[in-house]
Amino acid sequence: MADDKIVLTGIKPTGTPHIGNYIGALKPLVEMSKNHKTFMFIADLHALNTMHDPKEIKQYTYEMAASLIAMGLNLDNAVLFRQSDINEIYQLSNFLMNVTPKGLMNRAHSYKAMVEKNTESGADVDAGVNMGLYTYPVLMAADILLYNSDIVPVGKDQKQHVEFARDIAGYFNNIYGETFKLPEPVIGEESGTIPGLDGRKMSKSYDNTIPLFAPSNELKKKIMRIITDSKTPEESKNPDESTIFQMYKHFANEKEIAEFRKMFLDGGMGYGTAKTILFEKIDSVLTPERTEYERLMANKNEIDAILNTGAERARIVAAKTISKVKKKMLG
Repeated sequence: MADDKIVLTGIKPTGTPHIGNYIGALKPLVEMSKNHKTFMFIADLHALNTMHDPKEIKQYTYEMAASLIAMGLNLDNAVLFRQSDINEIYQLSNFLMNVTPKGLMNRAHSYKAMVEKNTESGADVDAGVNMGLYTYPVLMAADILLYNSDIVPVGKDQKQHVEFARDIAGYFNNIYGETFKLPEPVIGEESGTIPGLDGRKMSKSYDNTIPLFAPSNELKKKIMRIITDSKTPEESKNPDESTIFQMYKHFANEKEIAEFRKMFLDGGMGYGTAKTILFEKIDSVLTPERTEYERLMANKNEIDAILNTGAERARIVAAKTISKVKKKMLG
């Protein structure tokens, strides 16, 4: 049974979901949806800052939604929808612009990173900065505040967005009276720590990802490309420094993890064997979900129906928030 805490999370459709997303974000969110009412949106408006191909955004939106549904998202507790389907998000974002100091936006990590990059290269400090990027935190705050969120699961690098949402809610409440809750960020323990094929953080920007629902033959090829050290099969190996083991432990049970760790430490196992064990474990866990994912992607009208139903549910809450905000700001 869900408790009374409301969870809010958005996922940008900027690429095909990969195993790093699954471990670090998607799986924990699906688990959280079992016990909390969750507003979970595909953040297509946020994607517009970096993506300008509507076909790509639409395709990745389907892929992300199908992944969550295939993983068993509780659609009774979880309200799954496209961000752009909620007209109230545009309204609240605009209202919040009028209480948000420019200085707050100047401190946003994404904006500061662009300024630093431009400064180092000798370009104009605002080169490549559009207003979507600059005001990104306001839209993020609107996302969070529109649904009366209590909890916002984020990675460490996105904690600032929740802090800004709290700040903006505070500015509004100070001017217009108590209106918005102050949401709390929840930092995932595994967020940002999933190694990719080259040992760095799994990220599409590094081209080191393993697509979440890749067919078995592609999954095996990817896993066999994992970079390892030069230790021979006979030598003992440190599982805690192995990408293979770090990935394996997110798919296996405690007994299997302990046995695999022992195989690393005892020696006598080559990396080829270890990769095969990893492939077989991941493939066995993901095959049922992959089958459902492929079925959904072949029936996109079913995904649309789920997203449309979610949008209808989200609008009920959003409309109440906007009505309250308009009355306070406009009389």
